[in-house]
Amino acid sequence: MGLARLAALHGVATDYEPSEGVRVAVPEATVIAVLAALGVDASTPAAMRDALHRAESAHAARLLPRTVVLWRSEPLPPALTGLPEGTSLRVEAEDGERPDRLRAGEPPSRPPAAPPRPAAAPPRPAAVSDPPRDAAPRPPAAEVTDLAHLPYGVHRLSAETPDGRTGSCTLIVAPARAPEAPERVHGFLVQLYSLLSTRSWGMGDLGDLAELAAWSGRSLGAGFVQVNPLHAAVPGRPTTDPSPYRPSSRRFPDPVHLRVEEVPEYTLAAAGPDRERLQALRERGAELRSAVLDKGALIDRDAVWALKREALGIVLRVPLGPGRRAAYCDFLAEQGQALEDHATWCALADVYGPEWRSWPAALQDPRSTETGRARRELLDRVDFHCRLAWLADRQLAAAARAADEAGMSVGVVHDLAVGVHPGGADAWAQREVFAEGMSVGAPPDAFNARGQDWGLPPWRPDVLAASGFAPYRGLLRSALRHAGALRIDHVMGLFRLWWVPQGRPPTEGAYVRYDAEAMLALLVLEAHRAGAVVIGEDLGTVEPGVREALSRRGVLGTSVLWFERDWAGTGRPLPPERWRRDCVATAATHDLPSTAARLSGDHLALRHRLGLLTRPLERERTDQAAEVAEWLGLLGALELLPEGAGDEEGEIRAVYRFLRRTPARMTGIWLPDAAGDRRPQNLPGTWDQYPNWRLPVADADGHPLSLEELAASPRLHRLLAVFHAPRAARTPRTAPPGARPS
Repeated sequence: MGLARLAALHGVATDYEPSEGVRVAVPEATVIAVLAALGVDASTPAAMRDALHRAESAHAARLLPRTVVLWRSEPLPPALTGLPEGTSLRVEAEDGERPDRLRAGEPPSRPPAAPPRPAAAPPRPAAVSDPPRDAAPRPPAAEVTDLAHLPYGVHRLSAETPDGRTGSCTLIVAPARAPEAPERVHGFLVQLYSLLSTRSWGMGDLGDLAELAAWSGRSLGAGFVQVNPLHAAVPGRPTTDPSPYRPSSRRFPDPVHLRVEEVPEYTLAAAGPDRERLQALRERGAELRSAVLDKGALIDRDAVWALKREALGIVLRVPLGPGRRAAYCDFLAEQGQALEDHATWCALADVYGPEWRSWPAALQDPRSTETGRARRELLDRVDFHCRLAWLADRQLAAAARAADEAGMSVGVVHDLAVGVHPGGADAWAQREVFAEGMSVGAPPDAFNARGQDWGLPPWRPDVLAASGFAPYRGLLRSALRHAGALRIDHVMGLFRLWWVPQGRPPTEGAYVRYDAEAMLALLVLEAHRAGAVVIGEDLGTVEPGVREALSRRGVLGTSVLWFERDWAGTGRPLPPERWRRDCVATAATHDLPSTAARLSGDHLALRHRLGLLTRPLERERTDQAAEVAEWLGLLGALELLPEGAGDEEGEIRAVYRFLRRTPARMTGIWLPDAAGDRRPQNLPGTWDQYPNWRLPVADADGHPLSLEELAASPRLHRLLAVFHAPRAARTPRTAPPGARPS
């Protein structure tokens, strides 16, 4: 009982529910290991008793919890209404807000800008002396009596009772809901690397993103383009991990996505003494593109980056003009310590390799004297990586601008991965925030009896709270910087994550809780400041109450057609009118078969060939055929399949007609579906058995298609015509059992 109580005080679950009504105990050794990662010693009965005594004493002594959330226009939380009568409250406001603003009510629409830098200041590799915004000097505390009208922000609240007890906490004041998505908007879902134009160097780039947004917004009436995470990757030796969901840093974009020719200094470099070398690199980039589009080669991220890095090294030798120089200085000042750390890690990785735990011991500490000395010695390299981050930021801004100018109501939807690579820049720069010896994953469930280990170190909830959630806030600001909307991968992680101790199987993990109220409030606050919609990827096992909590705060969910069934009733496909309104509705994602593959059963043949099926192939095919027939029956009954069964292209259009019939605010069109592509971009459970994250968008025969070919594709335009046809609902002629007329 003592260990269970100690675990509960630190948010560690001692059991979990893999299916309704079934509870599984977490091994005691796992609980002890997880507590150790949280800085709590429970290794012996005596140590456990001491830790429990300290935890209970600290809990009882606290006048205020670590974090308090005030939602605008909602009642004050019990943590404040339950304070003793006569308690005085003082607030230290966020980011330089003057104390008298605390009584003003409404906040500015965006966070305060970074302080301006002198026009004559030379560019520096990093803003060594500029504190990040989260660490800005605070003004004197202000007495407050009307908590309900504090401005939005992350403040510091102090309380003192009449008998002299004191306490303080982080105070988050947030809007009640995130910005609302427009009604009935459609757009493309695409893995950017997979979309090559005739101008890209072997993989899709930010120029292609801007072009896709401009074309689809103007010509197809699309309201958004959703892309994979564009986070900085860990450079590989010998090869880079191609997964965009295991990045080095979630805070900064990867320069591999840059379009080199659109860097303003490229023109001058191409006219200088290095013009022949730049031309040769550009021609080699064209060869990589041709190899993918014309010869069926896989996308080779490392080869692309080798060319771009050399070309950018030449381009960045061109001096910046005064205006560009001032803009770069502003970027350095605004990004502050975070950019300095990121660029320093990149420079050290150039010299010592990308796994920081193998570096000299002193360099494994980002704040050590030796690291500071190395940063100065590698100043040119640090500056180079700062410049790359700035250039990528500028091209991301250009893509967002292209979407806006094309009339998109949402714009570019960016994707925030659930975690980072343990050897990458974020894990090095913020090592005190990450739980040592732990990895994020998923427990065993009906779909995966062995559980999952994603190899991502989790944030420590206690350190996050003690910092006022500074790392999380900085991450959100970066992710929302040029986003019309932000997709949160595995959004359930705001509530709890499955921690797997190093050396143990995923079946022997434990759930660790986070302050979901605070995490959600900060997400809503930063989305409000950015004017961006928030989308949560809430597929898979979701504990009760999570979807309701997200919906209450305006966070859209994700609904995939094949999973939408009446699970509480007949188990049959869910009719369109019963779908939730606040979601992105789609038929496929990067981890799922394309619609053509699902209709044809090609995905089963692929999994069988790779030995991934857990049941005989014929049984899988029988069940799959029954599922598809059930859905096609509903589509036909709803008069959404005028082409008739057996016409694969018509069946795909019928699927999207169905999605359009639902009340979902946003409908996502998986771009490979528009071309008839049968190949998944990622096949979970594989590593080198399948070319995950390396396939270009292709047609039904597997022939890669360029962006220009897609734009001219009659098949794509026939699918998009679905979204321009009248939306009159029809009553099914013969509804299948369990279906209801729409």
